[in-house]
Amino acid sequence: MDTKYNFDPLKIIKKALSKGGEFAELYLEDAKNTSIILEEDKIEKVVSGRDRGAGVRLISDLHTFYAYTNDLTEAGLLQAAEAVSAAAKAKKGSEVSDINLAKKSVAEGFKILKASGGYALDEKIKLVEVGNLTARKFDKRVRQVKVIYGDAMRAVNVINSLGENIEELHSSILYLCQVVSEEGGIIQTGYEPVGGALGLEIFDETPPEVIATRAAERAIKMLSARKAPAGKMTVVLSSEAGGTMIHEAVGHGLEADLANENLSVYSGRIGEQVASKLITVIDDGTIANKRGSGFFDGEGTPTARNVLVENGILKTYMHDRLSAMKAGVQSTGNGRRESYQHRPIVRMTNTIIAPGKSNPDDVLKSLDKGLFVRKMGGGQVNTVNGDFVFEVTEGYTVEDGEICELVRGATLTGNGPKVLMEIDMLATDLGYGKGTCGKDGQGVPVADAQPTLRIPEIVVGGGVG
Repeated sequence: MDTKYNFDPLKIIKKALSKGGEFAELYLEDAKNTSIILEEDKIEKVVSGRDRGAGVRLISDLHTFYAYTNDLTEAGLLQAAEAVSAAAKAKKGSEVSDINLAKKSVAEGFKILKASGGYALDEKIKLVEVGNLTARKFDKRVRQVKVIYGDAMRAVNVINSLGENIEELHSSILYLCQVVSEEGGIIQTGYEPVGGALGLEIFDETPPEVIATRAAERAIKMLSARKAPAGKMTVVLSSEAGGTMIHEAVGHGLEADLANENLSVYSGRIGEQVASKLITVIDDGTIANKRGSGFFDGEGTPTARNVLVENGILKTYMHDRLSAMKAGVQSTGNGRRESYQHRPIVRMTNTIIAPGKSNPDDVLKSLDKGLFVRKMGGGQVNTVNGDFVFEVTEGYTVEDGEICELVRGATLTGNGPKVLMEIDMLATDLGYGKGTCGKDGQGVPVADAQPTLRIPEIVVGGGVG
């Protein structure tokens, strides 16, 4: 981001506060993005370009007013500032202290070995073509292949009425392969993603061929799977399953905007036991190169390692600046936004159930009879009461501690707080899932993680798929 502005940031902030308010902010973004989608053996979409813009935010009487623009002239930014000021309809102006733009907090981003911006579009297209060809050749029962590649390099500058001046350069990448297989009228799907806050070096460790093979292998394996058993049973979730459950069934309920509005089962429960004593839940945006990581959030607040639940006790919620102002606490660095076109809201970064002390093999061997879940799929959760339903994309029956038959069509139905309270074994391993989390019409990159763990009893739905 070029900091030699042709406008005065302080002037923009003063205009936003001219009719009153507690806080004003100017958010500047310069993003270079590439998106490639291959489907049905054809490149269906290629978008590569640059998007520059700014957002002006005003917090007045603990309400947010937001406007954005592509016009980065002083006149354009003043117009956006005037819009939020007028929308607030406050009566009394606010004094603004001087902002010393020479004093900045700057983050160059995590170490990137192969920045995506240094590679030609043709090279990126080849990555999706290789994935498609690999999946197609894997087995004649492969019917459909979809490969998606996306990268972004964003330069962000946040200046606010507190005198904070934050700059960050952030790189991200995502590559995923989805394979559909069919045999005898049975249709199954395999899915494999990789991604993080890094560059094309991600393919040095996990080449497109490996990603596509994993997806295709999963789709083909599921064709021979029998329908899953149904009923209440003991379930072991592998660390390979990622942290879908912790993200959906628990994480959203620990976001302060939901909790403060009594829209969470965890509302008003700080200091209470909400989980087994084995359970510690952490949201950590500081982990190098993970998909939800960064040095600052979308408000310029430094990211942090936030212990949300410690040994079963609820310690805090995730906060952005607004929810922190309402609660009289400090932001936890969880104010995130999709782009300059969106206001910041409370969001997770990398949400983790911390590892325990058991050997992963011992957790599985403890299961006399039940279900072993290697991969989780999507699901739904009601944050008000914590009830959830999740798909199992790869699961196995277990007898006497041994993995037996591959099954399909399984779902896990339960209640987040109840499951957290009942987990009775946690392993020492830790596996990450990668995704894009949607909330209030915005999508942001996130990661979630958990160790291998045992749930003594949960309802397994089966007999479909």
